[in-house]
Amino acid sequence: MTSPARRLSGRARHIAAALAATLVVTGLSLSSGPAHAEPSTAPGGVADKLGSHDRALIAKYAAQFRTRSMPAQADQPVPDFVTLMVAVKSGSTDEAARQLTELGAEITGVEPEIGYVKANVPFALVDQVVALDTVLRVDADELLKLEETTVDSAGAGGDGGSRPAAPSAATPDNNPYMPTRETGSVAFKTEYPTYDGRGVTIGVMDTGIDPTHPALATTTTGERKLVDTVTGTNPRNLIDLLIDRTWMLYTNGNKVTGPVVDKYDITWTLPDGGSDDMYLNRRNLAVAGYVDPTLTGTLGVVYRESDNAVWIDLNQDYVFTDDERYRPYRENQQIGYIGTDDPATELNERQPFTVEARRLSSALIGVNINTLDEGHGTHVAGITAANGILGGQMDGQAPGAKLVSMRACSSGGCSSAALTDGMVALATDYGVDVINMSIGSVPALNDGQSAMSLLYDRLIETTGVQMFISAGNSGAGTNSHGDPSAAGNVVSVGASVSKHTWWANYGSFVTQVRSVFPFSSRGPREDGGFKPEITAPGAAIAPYPNWLVGGAVADTGYTLPVGYAMLQGTSMASPQAAGAAALLLSAAKQNGIGVTPPELRRAIFSTADFNKDEPAIAQGRGQFDVVHAWKYLSKGVADIDDVTVSAPVCTVLSDKLVTPHTGSGLYNSCAPGSGGQGVGESRTYDITLTRTSGKDGAADYVLGIQGDGGTFSAPSKVNLVKDVPTVVKVTAAPTTQGIHSAVLTIDNAATRAVEQFAMLAVQAATPLAPGTNWAVDSRVDRNDTVIYSVAVPADATSMTVNLSGVADGSQTRWWAYGPDGLEAEKSSPGTVYCYTNYADGNGCDPFTRTYAEPKPGVWEFVVEARRTSPLLANPYHLEATVTE
Repeated sequence: MTSPARRLSGRARHIAAALAATLVVTGLSLSSGPAHAEPSTAPGGVADKLGSHDRALIAKYAAQFRTRSMPAQADQPVPDFVTLMVAVKSGSTDEAARQLTELGAEITGVEPEIGYVKANVPFALVDQVVALDTVLRVDADELLKLEETTVDSAGAGGDGGSRPAAPSAATPDNNPYMPTRETGSVAFKTEYPTYDGRGVTIGVMDTGIDPTHPALATTTTGERKLVDTVTGTNPRNLIDLLIDRTWMLYTNGNKVTGPVVDKYDITWTLPDGGSDDMYLNRRNLAVAGYVDPTLTGTLGVVYRESDNAVWIDLNQDYVFTDDERYRPYRENQQIGYIGTDDPATELNERQPFTVEARRLSSALIGVNINTLDEGHGTHVAGITAANGILGGQMDGQAPGAKLVSMRACSSGGCSSAALTDGMVALATDYGVDVINMSIGSVPALNDGQSAMSLLYDRLIETTGVQMFISAGNSGAGTNSHGDPSAAGNVVSVGASVSKHTWWANYGSFVTQVRSVFPFSSRGPREDGGFKPEITAPGAAIAPYPNWLVGGAVADTGYTLPVGYAMLQGTSMASPQAAGAAALLLSAAKQNGIGVTPPELRRAIFSTADFNKDEPAIAQGRGQFDVVHAWKYLSKGVADIDDVTVSAPVCTVLSDKLVTPHTGSGLYNSCAPGSGGQGVGESRTYDITLTRTSGKDGAADYVLGIQGDGGTFSAPSKVNLVKDVPTVVKVTAAPTTQGIHSAVLTIDNAATRAVEQFAMLAVQAATPLAPGTNWAVDSRVDRNDTVIYSVAVPADATSMTVNLSGVADGSQTRWWAYGPDGLEAEKSSPGTVYCYTNYADGNGCDPFTRTYAEPKPGVWEFVVEARRTSPLLANPYHLEATVTE
């Protein structure tokens, strides 16, 4: 999506960049693709715990580091290692760390409670690490790009010229701009005013939170809202070393003594007369990539270890006695500022920062000048817990809650190691009750078995802190769900949108009351696992740093003041859910009810509002419903039986699953003739249910099916004997082409909760034969999608897709997904806006594209009409041909 220009202004921007520059590496390409593709076979034929994608990534790192140098640190050797995140067997953390050390790896983190070892491993030793018997799964640290959440604007709506009103301080909390009401939270807080999040702390893993925003200043009870602001990055992680320029590093060579010291060919006057535990480092302000003619000379930073004090020579006079002493934010909420605001401009040229210092190893100290160059985290925080948006009555989900900001990302992206390290720290060290993370990757094999997923599952189990993570913005294809929200214990959140928000935030008219955004990633997981779990509103006007450009969607016709922005994405849906969960935890605490993560998930899942007009793979169990979830929790938590599901899976990657071709839900996306179902074909699948807890003997369970209008059928009940696997026969009979999905509920009528949910998903694809045309004539509503499934034969050398029959002015596009659930358009920049009658296709041909060497299997074509299309119903003709 096209972003508005984001900038720091003048001197503030350049000093911030210079403060932040630790190492500047030019010419280094860091992957931002899928974090985990299908496992491959390791040397010697041993099953690979690393995966082919990570192996290719490591090989790429090795080649690049051997041929490039670091210009900012030219006297240092080129690193010859990769940072690995290792999930180890239960109880073997110390042994794994010992084994890694003996091999020659540098251990940089050990978390025995969750079986996590992080290490810098020389490239030549990677295979030996993977082969260790204590190791379950290994992920290579990787750069993950932030998913775009801004909205491009065409400047013309499809509403005949009328425009929505702008939000203001007079806008009530019950509004479509910040649509918390769609989860029922406005009604809930109206009925229970004190259940507004007070007593709950939300951890926000993101790009950092603006510590000065007025809507994030205090809770509803007048307490400080932002408890702490810290960073999850660590320059001992390879990628953080390269991309996070907010660190200043110190070794024993940086120690200084005396009130005055000559160092770096400069005479410095130290603060407080100097001491024997002071360290001094400096930065040349003309760092490559950050040259500014208004800045010259050197910027110095002094650190005193005894009290974690930091002095920054912001006036560049080499004298620290006139500079403020900074302490970590948690102590007295100290905020510093870079630059001076120009009152004649709308943006604030004065950018705030906080400091953090910690010993990274016995020989290395890091001082972090925590500046923010992205507004994503502030916006997310505002959705979870803003109090007084636009200075009025509008709030985020939990205005009474407190926040902890864990910055793991910048505009350059996030390292997967920083996300994991930061998540561990949030859950264990900062007293948070719930965590939101609106970041992830798009793996091919999203089966919840990556090292990150396994570690997040364990972290939730051991700390009792529930995580809510965005499902991803890679929809609307099947199995386009992201990671690490693929983890089984994580609540993965898809993005919904109402007709009222379409109008208020976009100036676009639709007729459907509530739908799922086309970009919202779909399930199921590769193993049939139930993802996403729920939906929540995925667009909101919320706080934004006032030194960055935010604003409204131009098509609405109104503007927003500096400090606010309208953003969209599952990044915005996840904090709606996390904040709604904070309301439930706040209510539970005030009523003396202890709630564990499984109990919280059970309450949310059992009461979610299923939308009959949306496929199950897009919405999971349905929309988060705070009111009904509280009715469930208010009766007190109760034990229920655990029921496991084992079902057949047929995909192009299902042989790579932990148990090949078997998972926790029914999923068949194979092509007809290769294990898949055809249109009009009825097939019965054996699904095995096992009750693993509860009373001995037998118990009756009611089976229900939600969604997809009769494609699936199953017995109405089943009798489950504890620890005895029982086969239930589920029949799928698709009468039309495309993906068919539904939710199978397994419910003991004697308990309040639904014991288990399983996803049912079957593709019915139309075969594409060489020399013949597949074609369809139809219509797609504005802001909606229509999806088609076709089966590409193994001998196809190319596939050409044509769009025609589009009405005058209609803004319609198609895009394709391959058999692995990944978009096939990555090689076509601009395809995301490749609409007819819009921006000349944005560098892409909206009418005809050819896919060379298409992977055999089931492909999906998604047809969508843009929000600014002048027609509500948009006609089209779509056809595809393959050649041998």
